[in-house]
Amino acid sequence: MKTSGTKKSRTAGWVLSVLVSLFLVGASASGKFTQWEGKDEMFAKLGWSEDVMFMIGIVEVAIAILILIPRTAFVGSILLAAYLGGAVATHVRVGEPYFFPIIIGVLAWVALGLRQPDVFRLALGRGAADAVQS
Repeated sequence: MKTSGTKKSRTAGWVLSVLVSLFLVGASASGKFTQWEGKDEMFAKLGWSEDVMFMIGIVEVAIAILILIPRTAFVGSILLAAYLGGAVATHVRVGEPYFFPIIIGVLAWVALGLRQPDVFRLALGRGAADAVQS
């Protein structure tokens, strides 16, 4: 039987997962699909063309969907970590702050661990997942 702590943890995990997915689609991918002043210059500074950034936006939407489907959430989180690694490398290369993609990645994995405690057991050992459930 699930304890109320487990239910609260899973609810928090779902809320975080939805927020991460909304960020990926709403704040990040949408800018790659729409036209706005300075878009060409910004993408050029990052070293990417508009066509490539459009494709990256599609990848972001796909990952956001995968994260929200329970059976694919683990794979979605792995893909998100890989994607965010590229984002960090890109920002480091051009001398921009790179901490935000790292924070999003950590939030995504915490969210998944709260939704599926086996993720914490796998990553941190049995005691860590048990502590989250109580």
